[in-house]
Amino acid sequence: MMAKAARAAAAWRTYREVTKPGSPGLMTRIRAIPRMVGAVMRGQYAGMGKSKLAMLGLGVVYILSPVDVVPDFLVLIGVVDDFGVFLWLAATLLGESGRYVEHERNVIQARLVEEDG
Repeated sequence: MMAKAARAAAAWRTYREVTKPGSPGLMTRIRAIPRMVGAVMRGQYAGMGKSKLAMLGLGVVYILSPVDVVPDFLVLIGVVDDFGVFLWLAATLLGESGRYVEHERNVIQARLVEEDG
């Protein structure tokens, strides 16, 4: 029961963060995910470590894998664990990609200041 509440709270926090005025929007965050992954892999974005990126990758593999900790043939319970991982993955990716978009904006702004200065 606590895990469900924690997942719901994480989903709500993500929704509030994505819809906050001035914050990068949902599609901006989604489009930034491949750039963020590339920047992390190249060591150009220190806001997220490779270990966290690996955990996110494992989350994707878990969702796509036919092998589950709780088998899907246990109808409701088997689907709930996949959904919980999906919520965690979505909330984490959207939160991290929003921070990455802000990072990109700061880098661009710093370059413009350097060029003007």
